[in-house]
Amino acid sequence: MEPHPIVFELEGFYIPPGNGSFLFFLALFNYIVVLLANGVVMCVIVIDKNLHRPMFVLVCNLVVCDLLGSTAVLPRLMMHSLTGEKRIGYMAAIAQAFSVHTYGAAMQTILGAMAYDRYIAVCEPLRYHAIMTPARLNACCILAWSVALLCIIVLFALHANTPLCGNTIRHVYCSNRTILSLACGLSMTWFLSTGIFVIIAFSYLRILHASVKQGRADSRVRSKAFQTCSTHLVVYLLFQVAALIIVVSQRFTSVSKNIKKFFSILLIIMPPAINPIIYGLVSKELRASIFKHLTIKVSPK
Repeated sequence: MEPHPIVFELEGFYIPPGNGSFLFFLALFNYIVVLLANGVVMCVIVIDKNLHRPMFVLVCNLVVCDLLGSTAVLPRLMMHSLTGEKRIGYMAAIAQAFSVHTYGAAMQTILGAMAYDRYIAVCEPLRYHAIMTPARLNACCILAWSVALLCIIVLFALHANTPLCGNTIRHVYCSNRTILSLACGLSMTWFLSTGIFVIIAFSYLRILHASVKQGRADSRVRSKAFQTCSTHLVVYLLFQVAALIIVVSQRFTSVSKNIKKFFSILLIIMPPAINPIIYGLVSKELRASIFKHLTIKVSPK
């Protein structure tokens, strides 16, 4: 099979001579943190049967999503900073763009599924196990990934034959938008983010109502609701803040290109590194399981 004739050139960061190795080690450190933190969380959830519950299964899906986003961008960023290679083949560019968009879409759909799970756990505690059966949990996970993939497939299919007006991508990584900025037309979609926001907002309004109503009789209900939902809410807000920084930074023309490009990859480098730490520190069960397995590994026989 002959290679595709189109070869893009990623503009990337402006790196002064001799400073490429510094950027390489920063990207490498971030990638190592992502791999280690997410790897530990996933392994502990898989090994510990006490964590084979809906919330932690959804956390595993979030881990896979984080690894997808980081792996799509950071290895190529390291190669660019170390070797200065900016060229990227057409199929490699499309694959990276598809992975990055799938990461962004799946992150939101999985967080939406997690909000539904928390809503059932707080508002219907007696029926929780009857509602969130293994079959329904699997259906939730499949639905979350299917919606994300379908949205991205449709997004790319709509622009499959769009003519390009150049081959220089003025970004650090390839995305549908940066490729289409070379094209003679661009359509923007926002319904996925809005839909997920509505689902999460509805879930938390019902959770707030239930915790206030039930908390009048038992104050422990509010404390349990906060502990149950705090990690999910922090992860969702972290993702939205990173996305907001990207949008706001593009509005300021006085900001240097390197700063704008750095802000643009915050969505890739920040949530995947911080999410597993948030769940590992805040979730008592997950934290206890991590410490237990680490103690077993390091203790002398």
